[in-house]
Amino acid sequence: MIKRLPSLIIIILILILWQIIAFVISAPYILPSPTQIAFKIWELRKTLFTVHLPATMFVTFTGLLISVVLGIALAVVMDMNEKIANALYPLVIASQTIPTTAIAPLFVLWFGYSIWAKILVTVLITFFPITITMYDGFRSVKREMEELLITYGAKKRDIFLKLKVPSAIPYFFSAIKMAVPLSVIGAAIAEWLGAQSGLGYFSKRMMTQLDGAGVFAPIVLLSVVAMLIVGIVSILEEKCVKWRNDI
Repeated sequence: MIKRLPSLIIIILILILWQIIAFVISAPYILPSPTQIAFKIWELRKTLFTVHLPATMFVTFTGLLISVVLGIALAVVMDMNEKIANALYPLVIASQTIPTTAIAPLFVLWFGYSIWAKILVTVLITFFPITITMYDGFRSVKREMEELLITYGAKKRDIFLKLKVPSAIPYFFSAIKMAVPLSVIGAAIAEWLGAQSGLGYFSKRMMTQLDGAGVFAPIVLLSVVAMLIVGIVSILEEKCVKWRNDI
């Protein structure tokens, strides 16, 4: 708790400054204050927490799960074969140069307003950091350690399972902590561009009504949820990678 105190102080100061600026501007449809947003979340709590938040979280976690499986699989294949790595690496990089706002309408055109259009947008955004980070984790193993195991008669499978996988575990948690906010952003963007439910859709609907607090409410809610998930992942990391704290 003590180590997180500076972050809490900064957040409180930002909220106070935001409250003052919003009070000076006095235009809630342009910049609502934190208190107005909090009241709006409370006012719309039933709709937000029972309809739109579950819809966004389903897209987020489904897309994240697919990204984890796809990212780890690609990282393993790239680590096993250097030629495949040289062929796939540029393609993985190129996938991140595609503007999400440009490709998302195409997914909606191909799949309609189904759940898969939103999931594909989320996967497109999140699988990159998982793939690259896990690949770097596998490659972080020192060559001397591999050679030592080979002298003891270890096979490639043994080296991968007993040396590379443990070395890549911290990288895995780092990849997840990067991918979680991106998956939330991807789901919100997909819902903003084409959906019938979700926090992104709700924010867009509030914008058409010039309801500033209504626009910010789902955004703040998404930010809080993303921070909570990253916090849970960090706790799991501390439990699973205890040796890291002893170095």
